[in-house]
Amino acid sequence: MRTTLRLDDRLFEEAKALAVRTGRTLTQVIEDSLREALARRVEGVGQRVVLPVARGGSLRPGVNLDSMPDLLDIMEADAAP
Repeated sequence: MRTTLRLDDRLFEEAKALAVRTGRTLTQVIEDSLREALARRVEGVGQRVVLPVARGGSLRPGVNLDSMPDLLDIMEADAAP
């Protein structure tokens, strides 16, 4: 398929230079780059992420989850040497 793209001048020059260095056409460089970008996007979708779980029971006494300043004070106190 034939189409027209508007590219940033610097990006265009970098793509042309890459094509020359790798012995490919500019079209091949653009196609390969687009395929790679699309594949990365698809690979990340739907992957299960395992989050660490802290086992410790319930909240510490006096912790108010509705107060960000209070939570920050507690975290900073815990991080102090």
